[in-house]
This record gives sequence, structure tokens and C-alpha cells, in this order.
Amino acid sequence: MRSRSRLPELRYSFALLGLCALAGCSSAPPAAHNKIARSQVDPRYGVAPSPRVVADGEEVPRGGGYYMVGKPYQIAGKTYYPSERAYTATGLASWYGSDFHGRKTANGEVFDSASISAAHPTMPLPSYARVTNLRNHRSMIVRVNDRGPYHGGRVMDVSQRVAEALEFYRVGTARVKVDFVGRAALQGSDDAKLLATLREDGRPATLPGGAPIMVATNLRETPSRVARLERSEETPQTERASSARAEAREEESASRAEAQSVAREERAISRAEAREVQSPRRAEARAIEKEPVSTIPTPISAKAQAMAKSAPLPPSRPFDLGTASPRNLRLRQALN
Repeated sequence: MRSRSRLPELRYSFALLGLCALAGCSSAPPAAHNKIARSQVDPRYGVAPSPRVVADGEEVPRGGGYYMVGKPYQIAGKTYYPSERAYTATGLASWYGSDFHGRKTANGEVFDSASISAAHPTMPLPSYARVTNLRNHRSMIVRVNDRGPYHGGRVMDVSQRVAEALEFYRVGTARVKVDFVGRAALQGSDDAKLLATLREDGRPATLPGGAPIMVATNLRETPSRVARLERSEETPQTERASSARAEAREEESASRAEAQSVAREERAISRAEAREVQSPRRAEARAIEKEPVSTIPTPISAKAQAMAKSAPLPPSRPFDLGTASPRNLRLRQALN
């Protein structure tokens, strides 16, 4: 574990449940506790650590907190705005261990340095976030259940176990990319599931099946907040239904386009076949054109034959009219 001398800047870098009024989430503690808390407030940040509720060596309970987003709050003159909106940031991450082990977190859970957990100034609590070490590209999903860090340039504090998994435990800090994934379940331990998300191949870590959506009846929120959360619970189902409808429309459109294409092809084939279909008279004419001329029968009526037989023979004309020379007679006889 990291020694106390290595964490001078981190000891009071979290707004834990002792001062969760900064996040608008709890009632005032007893006066005696206020007196103790005021004596431990770090003047640099104006916050104090929450009380230790589990001693070293004792089993740390899992879950048991409540869902919170919180109101805007100030630490060391800087205002933070908690939000459920999508979030991505790049910066330094540090880790915190034995100094905070067994203490209450900002949403009422108990911090365990061996858990897969983290702290963030503005993400909903509890929620899931993906943390990627930009030096070695190791990535995993962590449970965000605390507030902090409030220290220049830091975007997240992670538990000792997360720092070991992402391989910056010995270095102390690492340049990371942080992505908000979604809300986490309130009860039970999710360490095994989160440890299984560790990726060492450079691909981003993901939760199997996506982040769960918390039931609104478990929230300590106003009716309006509950109504908003109930609507948000319906959002994934609505999105899935919309996606299914969109896919059905695409399939229907593709089927319609295919049917139209087939119909066009059938019409083109029909037109081509129609052009090939010919009338009997045209077919007969083409057949006659293909036959030799000598084979074509020429029908002659009986009347035409009788007229041909009764027609007079052509006259015998001498070559020279009015002459009856022996030469002409011989030619005439030869012609006749």
C-alpha cells in the first residue's frame, strides 16, 4: 500500500460524507461530530475526511449507499457541477489506499482499497466509468462511489487495486482517459464483474450487456427526480423498440425494391417475347420468302386457261413489208 508520506496531497482531496452538504445530499451531523470535523478541515480544500466505520482487518460491506447526483458545490474556490450527462476527459489519475480504507464515501458506501472503485468530482454516485491508461492502453470499468479529487490536473482517483490492474501503482499517477458508462446497481459486490472487464489488448473495456439501470424506488430523491429516472429506465426499451422498427422498415424497403426490380425484369421479358410473336399471315409470308421460286405453285383458273388457248397466234411478219424476195421467203420459212 502507498505510505502516508507519498500521499500528502491526497489525504484530504475527497469531499466524503462528512461534508456531503457540499453535494446537497445529507442532513447535519451531531454537534460533537461537527466540532471534531471542524478541527480536521484542511484549509486548502475546506473539507474533512469522513469518519472511519470499519477497522483494518474487518470485512468491508458492499453497496448499502444511495443514488445521488448532487447540487453544484465549491472546493478551494472552484465550482463543480454534478451531472448525469455523457462525460469524457483526459488527465492525470492518482490512487488512494489505506488512509481512506474503511471510511464512508460520499454516497454512504464504505471505501475498500481492494475494491474496483474510484472517485470523481461530478459523476453520479454510484456509476460505472471506463478508465484507460494511455501509456500502456490497459482499460477497465470501475465503480465510481465517491467525490474527488480536487487537486490540480487530476480527473480521477482510483483504488489501490485499480492502480495495480492498470499498472501505475508504483508510479503513483498515470495519464488516463475517463469515460462515463452509466449508473451502477446499489446493492451487492460487483468487483468480480468489473475485474473481468480488464483489457490488455488496447481495446476499450466494456460491461457485458451494458450498464444496469437502477430502479427508481431505491432512490432518495424527490418525486420529480423519481419520475425522470423512471422515464430514463424506459429509454433503453424505447431505443430497442425504435431500432427494431427501423430494421423492419429497412427490410420492408429492401423487399419492396427487390420486388419492383423483379417486376421490371418480367415486364422487359414479356415485351421481348411479344415482339417475337408474329401474325399467321406474316409468318406465311416469311415462309414463302424462304422457299425457292421454282417451288412456289402458281394457281391458274379454268377461264384463264381457256382464254390462253383461244388467243390468236402472233402474225408472221416479213422483215421487209411488201417484199417477197427468195431470201425473205427462206427466212420466213425458217422462222415458221
